[in-house]
Amino acid sequence: MSETIDATPVDLIRVAKEVGFEGIEAKRKDSLYEPGLKYRINKGQEFVIGGYFPDNPFDSIIVGYYQDGKLLYAAKVRNGFAPHTRREVAARLKGLQIDTCPFANLPERKRTQWALTREEMKNCVWVKPELVAQIDFGEWTPDGHLRHSRFVALRDDKNPHEVIRES
Repeated sequence: MSETIDATPVDLIRVAKEVGFEGIEAKRKDSLYEPGLKYRINKGQEFVIGGYFPDNPFDSIIVGYYQDGKLLYAAKVRNGFAPHTRREVAARLKGLQIDTCPFANLPERKRTQWALTREEMKNCVWVKPELVAQIDFGEWTPDGHLRHSRFVALRDDKNPHEVIRES
C-alpha cells in the first residue's frame, strides 16, 4: 500500500524519471487496482542497423552502437513496426546486404533472451551499417543489451559512426 500523493501527472513523471523508476501506476483512492494502468517511462536513443532476421519482409532488426571505432551489438528489435513502416525499412535495407557480420562483439557465448549466438547468427542477413534507427527501450541489461526495445523511426540526420551508447 502506498501513500496518496497530491501532484500533477507531469510532476509525477518528472520525479519518476529523476529517480530512475520504470514507470508509475495510478488509480483512484477508492477503487481497486486494474491491470493496464501503468505509465512506462522509456529511454531512447539512436542505434545503427547492422542486420535483420528475414521474414516477410523481416522479423526484427539487429542494432548496435560504436565504441572505440567498433560496432557493438545491443539488441534485436521486433516491436514498433506498423506494416507501412516495416515496408519502408525493408526498402531502405535492400541493396545493403553484406556477407560478414559487422558487429565486433558477436557471436555471444552466454545464452540469454537478449543474446545473439553463433547458431542464431546463421539466420541473420547482415547489412552495411549505414542506417540509423531511433529506438525506445526500458533499460540496459547488465550484459549491455536493451530490454523492452521498440522501433520508433529511421534517422537520416545522424552519421552512423557518431552513434555511441548514451548514458
